[in-house]
Amino acid sequence: MTLREVAQQAGVSIATASRVMNTPDMVREPTRSRVLEAAKALKYRPNRHAQSLVGGVSRVIGVIVSNVANPFFADILQALERRATEHDYELVLESTDYRPARLEAALNRMLGRRLAGIAVAASEADAQVIERLAAAERPAAILDDSSASDDSVTRIAMRYDDAMRRAVEYLHSLGHRKMGFVSHHGSLDPLRERESGFETTVRSFPGVEYSVAAGSDSPDGGRQALRSMLDSGFKPTAVLAVNDFMAVGALRELRKAGLEVPRDVSLIGFDNIELSEYLTPALTTVNVPRRRIGEIMFDALINDPKTNEGIGRRIQLEPELVLRDSTAVVRQSAKKRAGAR
Repeated sequence: MTLREVAQQAGVSIATASRVMNTPDMVREPTRSRVLEAAKALKYRPNRHAQSLVGGVSRVIGVIVSNVANPFFADILQALERRATEHDYELVLESTDYRPARLEAALNRMLGRRLAGIAVAASEADAQVIERLAAAERPAAILDDSSASDDSVTRIAMRYDDAMRRAVEYLHSLGHRKMGFVSHHGSLDPLRERESGFETTVRSFPGVEYSVAAGSDSPDGGRQALRSMLDSGFKPTAVLAVNDFMAVGALRELRKAGLEVPRDVSLIGFDNIELSEYLTPALTTVNVPRRRIGEIMFDALINDPKTNEGIGRRIQLEPELVLRDSTAVVRQSAKKRAGAR
């Protein structure tokens, strides 16, 4: 089905039908409705690639994430997709599995395409990636970068270290003196910031012992990391996970070890993915506003004046501690099991 056929059925010129498909606000309501009804009846779908080649304006946005299986990234993607649908844009997606080489290849493919903008939510992104996005001179948005912005790249920064500090302080206030931390890819900046926030805060409290174990970014990775920690002989009364995805596996491994949460061990996650609220017990976690991040990214890329986001801004978001049922005051039985002083 072609645009010419839509125009013929609606009784308008091809140019008018094209304006309805691309800039509907420029066409009066009666005509616009007639064209849209004809398009619907004929099941016409605009060819966005052809439109971009002819008009030089793309309605496609590139998105790069680290792990599409992790609900954290899936939530950002969902928010981007919802905004794109509302504004008649399309998305193309790349997932890197936290590998810098795959990020570089994905970025090369994105920069080689005619795109309206590029959104990057990849933990392995570094200064070189940001420099390439800035040099491309097209709208871009990147998560987890706190540098100053004087180009076309919008930076979204999170205070992960401060959020982790509040989580550790909360556990300390409950009497926990032996804490474990479950992580993955600790060399990557956003994850290192969470681990560093944990270690710095723990060390600020005299008499508190801690252990760190790592696995893959998955529930099984959380399970394996927790098992490694227990096998080392460390017996925590509280465990913090670098994200909720891994906390799910840690929870299962604690149960397998005969430990009840929170009676024997308190557990805290990070991100506040939807699943965390439906676990048993419901997971205490740190809320990172994933959907808001996706919305900010999209609005920055298309530079919609209604949103006032604009391109090239630095936006700071604050994670918040969400208290649920997986944390409790440490019990004497837990202290004895852990050998805490």
